[in-house]
Amino acid sequence: LTLPNSAEGTRFYLIPSLTRVAEQGGGSMLKGLGSVISAAMNQAFFTLSLGIAAIEIFGSYMSDDFTLGGEAVRIAMLDTFVAIMAGLIIFPACFAYDVQPDQGPSLIFITLPKIFSHMSMGQLWGALFFVFMTFASFSTVTAVFENLIASSMDNFGWSRRKAVLLNLAIIFVFSIPCVLGYNVLSGVHFLGDRDVLDSEDFLVSNILLPAGSLIYLLFCTTKWGWGFDKYIAEVNTGRGLKMPLWLKPYFQYVLPVLILVILIRGLV
Repeated sequence: LTLPNSAEGTRFYLIPSLTRVAEQGGGSMLKGLGSVISAAMNQAFFTLSLGIAAIEIFGSYMSDDFTLGGEAVRIAMLDTFVAIMAGLIIFPACFAYDVQPDQGPSLIFITLPKIFSHMSMGQLWGALFFVFMTFASFSTVTAVFENLIASSMDNFGWSRRKAVLLNLAIIFVFSIPCVLGYNVLSGVHFLGDRDVLDSEDFLVSNILLPAGSLIYLLFCTTKWGWGFDKYIAEVNTGRGLKMPLWLKPYFQYVLPVLILVILIRGLV
């Protein structure tokens, strides 16, 4: 915030701009607002790992001392705080060094390195940033790996050692395009002229996460799945914030429609 022109970056980040909203919709304010809301909801699915069973796996390992509703509120608040602080770092820095504030994977691997190249001792700060980001990514890797490992153990009866080794080999192979996305495969494009990483980001954020969340929601709230009564009993076990029963119609009828709209909007 002390860098030259950082105030302009802070305004860009925190003050809503109806002009930029309209630009997202090709000049239409209504379409632009739909795009902004859809992008925000897709980011919410992504940052909270909703729809790919990661947060469900962690929830299954929790003790019964505290309610799931209370834990969910704390997680959402902490996640939002970290996101706001990250924005207060990135956007003022982009404007201070006259770097376009891109979005998606290119923000980390293209935009931020440009910022570090302008900084005094930029090689040091850049190296520290990617080292710390590596450690931060371990939490995500743990969540995704445990999802696959637990599913393999439960569905196929594998030992944890076998599940770890086999999934490690599979993930290693399927990670190669992502590793090469901004170098060897930088000229390869899919899904409407998206590069490799943006294509993978689109598939996960716009399809897998909303669709997975919808399936999980229907499983928890309908008679064809677990059922709402069993779901609410599990959620309200322990001390803390209780999920009120009057939300049942919202979970069963309103929320599925909202998620379906987000899924369709993301595809469109």
